[in-house]
Amino acid sequence: MDRSTAGRTTRNTARAVTTGTALAAFLTRKWQRELDYRLVKELWAHDGDRIAVRFAYEWHDDAGQWYRSHGNENWEFDANGLMARRLACINDLPIAPGERLLHWPAGPRPDGHPGLTELGL
Repeated sequence: MDRSTAGRTTRNTARAVTTGTALAAFLTRKWQRELDYRLVKELWAHDGDRIAVRFAYEWHDDAGQWYRSHGNENWEFDANGLMARRLACINDLPIAPGERLLHWPAGPRPDGHPGLTELGL
């Protein structure tokens, strides 16, 4: 990852994942690095076969540094309802443990947990 002068990290977005095997390998690497991952997504807009969402997730690395990753995703679906295209912009911001906002036990986000708007994200 490259670090900007603002202390944020940006991801290399030149990678294209085009097969199930490549996707499995990508996700395995991601989840080995991003521990105790908690995610919230919010629908931003939709029209026909396209959806835009915004998201935030929190995780820590194996050294214990916490991050809040946030950004936007655009999804396009084929005639069978399968995702045909995904474009994402993701920023990682180091945070102190006390700055975390996404708290729940491992597993899906519980009903009633605040969403992005309610959290001010």
